[in-house]
Amino acid sequence: MDAAPRQPPFALLLLAAWLLVVLQLVLQHWPETALALNDTDDAMRLVQLRAYLAGQGWFDLHEARVQPPAGYDSHWSRLIDTGLVGVYLLLRPFADPTQAERLMRVIWPMLWLLPAIVGVAAIAWRIAGREAALLVLLSVAIGLPAFQQFKPGRIDHHNVQIALAVLTVAATVWSDRVRWCAVAAGMLTGLGLAVGFEAMPFLVLCGAVFAVRYLTTNGAADALRNYGIAAAVSTAAGFAVSVAPSHWAQGACDSIAINSAGAVAIGGLGLALVTLRRDARRLERCVLVAVVATAAAIVFALAEPRCLLGPYAMVDPAVKPIWLAHVREMQPLWAVFADNPATGFGIAVFPAAAVVAIVMLARGDLRGDFGFLAASAALLLAVAMMFAAIKGYAYAMWLAMPLVAAMALRLCSLFRLTSPLLRFATALLLTPMVLSAGAISLAHAAGLDRPDNRYPERKACFKTASYAALARLPVGLVVADIDYGPFLLALTPHSVLAAPYHRLSSGIVEAHRIFASPPDEARRIATRAGARYIVLCSNRAPSDLSEAERSASLWGKLQSGVVPDWLIAEPAAGAPFRIYRVRS
Repeated sequence: MDAAPRQPPFALLLLAAWLLVVLQLVLQHWPETALALNDTDDAMRLVQLRAYLAGQGWFDLHEARVQPPAGYDSHWSRLIDTGLVGVYLLLRPFADPTQAERLMRVIWPMLWLLPAIVGVAAIAWRIAGREAALLVLLSVAIGLPAFQQFKPGRIDHHNVQIALAVLTVAATVWSDRVRWCAVAAGMLTGLGLAVGFEAMPFLVLCGAVFAVRYLTTNGAADALRNYGIAAAVSTAAGFAVSVAPSHWAQGACDSIAINSAGAVAIGGLGLALVTLRRDARRLERCVLVAVVATAAAIVFALAEPRCLLGPYAMVDPAVKPIWLAHVREMQPLWAVFADNPATGFGIAVFPAAAVVAIVMLARGDLRGDFGFLAASAALLLAVAMMFAAIKGYAYAMWLAMPLVAAMALRLCSLFRLTSPLLRFATALLLTPMVLSAGAISLAHAAGLDRPDNRYPERKACFKTASYAALARLPVGLVVADIDYGPFLLALTPHSVLAAPYHRLSSGIVEAHRIFASPPDEARRIATRAGARYIVLCSNRAPSDLSEAERSASLWGKLQSGVVPDWLIAEPAAGAPFRIYRVRS
């Protein structure tokens, strides 16, 4: 009997898939990294990073050039800054500061691609074995729609949070078979909370999965205890390194603070104590777990009651209609479909395939499998988040890969596709790139494509070269569209009145009022704010204004070429920006 052909080590194949994706992304996006900073968050992260390199303290996240003299206190994690500084300093001996900074912006997201790929491959292996994990590598290699947050230049926190969420889910689905995975899930929970709250729903879900398994399965006490202790310890450590001692008593809704850290610590330690009752019956377990969950919820609510309304509960209501309601990533999926059905189909088709996979796989021998149920719960949560706000799309894409790979194997078995070529073709048809491209092509053919060409000139407003003329002007406070604020900070020496961050409500409101008010009222607000320059770029009007209000506003007057006598137009060398200096 012939021996089965020896297969390459899986780790080698995984590394090859990662390198292939890195090659694709770098070749596609390397030129862009010299032309622009990807988006507002990447620009603002660069500003924060430079301040840290210049000697700003670990707990000092104050940016004095935003809304001076009050300034702006960021809630972004220093842990991300530390990683970026490490990459930058490794590159500095071989490159000048500008080139080292550019290489850092390219390398950082590529590094976080690897743990994300490891996570989805591990989930697939747990659900359907090595072959499913191999198909996940195929999905990754042809999965460009999933890499939006991993493009070269993405140095904000989104890619880190995606990778940590996927790894936490992977550790959870393996926790019934590998003892240390429960500890890993708990440790990753604390790290994820310290980095940011975007992935918090998945961290909470994983904790609930451990508790439910303990309630329904004999022999699950050790996993719950290990997870609870690890989550409590890592969250306490994350709190200690993220929050200045002077702020330990203050609650927060959008970052780790005493309310969230206290709730996790009490919940984790409480669940660990519950497992000491080895002979407890199911009803007693349910009561004890409910008591622990209630205690954690009470701590969270009493420390900062407003946070019961969500991470944006402390945001000034005045900024919601003029800015937050119009942020693209915060739009629900149905709004994207209404605006451009082709884009909506492109976003939804691969996660929808994973939902179909859940239904198909649940009808077989995986119906009661812990790993399958946990992975399915994570995917369904991601889909629900995507429907509520399309920024959940990235999580849904990644968590869909293992389930779609398992479905591809099930289809091959169902149709008796034994030929390697046919099995490969089946898997290829179910990759993110093929499904998304196919859905978009069908939408185009049906006439459902409605591209957004309202502000085509706006792209130039984010190019690095566009800020050169502004950078040469005498330093002062710039009033501009809030989306340009982080770019002005990163690419010029000026200060800005506003930037697109929910903790900056007064600056956002003032900048909006300057553009939305009649010229005389705008002058009073601008003078009070200490503005030196009023800057326009593109023809996007201030939001939440009627046609009559737009026409009467400072923005409307400047758009029509009427310059009030308190403004002096600077030379046209600032194109595409129109720069107006405020008379002394």
